[in-house]
Amino acid sequence: MLSQKTIDIVKSTAPILETHGVEITTYFYKTLFEAHPELLNVFNHANQSQGRQQTALANTVYAAAMYIDQLEVLLPTVKQIAQKHRSLTVKPEHYPIVGEYLLKAIKGVLGDAATDEIIGAWGEAYGVIAQVFIDIEKEMYAEAAEKSGGWEDFKEFIVEKKVTESSLITSFYLKAKDGVPVPWYLPGQYITIRLSIPGHQYLLNRQYSLSQTPGSDCFRISVKREADYNPQGKVSNYLHDRLNVGDTIEVSPPAGDFYLEKEEQPVALISGGVGITPMMAMLGSIAENEPNRKTVFIHAARNKDAHAFGKEAAALVEKLNDGKMYIAYEAKKDESEVCDITGYVSQAFLQQVVDPNSVCYVCGPVPFMRAVVSHLTALGFSENNVKYEFFGPALALEA
Repeated sequence: MLSQKTIDIVKSTAPILETHGVEITTYFYKTLFEAHPELLNVFNHANQSQGRQQTALANTVYAAAMYIDQLEVLLPTVKQIAQKHRSLTVKPEHYPIVGEYLLKAIKGVLGDAATDEIIGAWGEAYGVIAQVFIDIEKEMYAEAAEKSGGWEDFKEFIVEKKVTESSLITSFYLKAKDGVPVPWYLPGQYITIRLSIPGHQYLLNRQYSLSQTPGSDCFRISVKREADYNPQGKVSNYLHDRLNVGDTIEVSPPAGDFYLEKEEQPVALISGGVGITPMMAMLGSIAENEPNRKTVFIHAARNKDAHAFGKEAAALVEKLNDGKMYIAYEAKKDESEVCDITGYVSQAFLQQVVDPNSVCYVCGPVPFMRAVVSHLTALGFSENNVKYEFFGPALALEA
């Protein structure tokens, strides 16, 4: 247990960490990877280059400082991060390494302001926080391994089928190389794939939502080719261009805390772009297990060419006794493209088609989620009834 003096020191430094958080975490990752390049296998290099990982860690460190005497407040966030850690096989032996370089980063950025007393207090606090993660992740590893068909870390899977879903998205059907059927997962969860790409010294990993109803003998992931920004997605482009039927990749067990919950209340599945992937698993699960549940499926795409799973989603909605599907295209290429909205999903439209008693699941690019969550909040939906998923490190939705 931390002393009151340690708690006071850590909380008093929170404003400093809020101001210098990204600078500290950027320093941290740089020095960590220089000393331990093997840990590059664990991190998403694109998130590093875009600054997303640094920002997410800075937010977490700041929150830890603010609530060091009330860590139970952070438990939902801790569990979300722990899901990511488990899927990436972060282990207890990694935590002392991270702690060492985080403290060095605080000292390196703050200089003389980071006194021995402050560094000592943060060292104690980090030990407590790290143990919380270690304990939760131990339970998650055991749960993944003990499931029927489950395992603990990574194992080999073979690409059984590769299907083009749109101009941007391709699906990969993955079967375990040992022939064991895949474990049951919750609709909306993801897996981590790990592979070696020619020209890269270290293994690369990425997390992709499972895009079909649980219960199959294989996994399906549906990957968007990331080509809009520099650097372009190394893994997504490799998967699209180079990974073929019969090839082998490594996969960790399903993880994630964004998933469909079986409830009496109506449900709205609202997605943008590749955010449709977890929604397909959710929609399929509703069609199979809860066909009487009132459901609205809303999807926004750039245009018809970029619209994935159109026929599959429509077929699933047809199985529902009270289901509606609405499609939004940012811009039509021509008048032959049929959709319900041209432009963006508006607050007025959501008010018109979403039952006010619904639980809403939202997934897509951050600007899309920011807009939709803002609209739903303005319409009176409670925080508990608006659930959303980030692809990559979680960032604040506030502008």
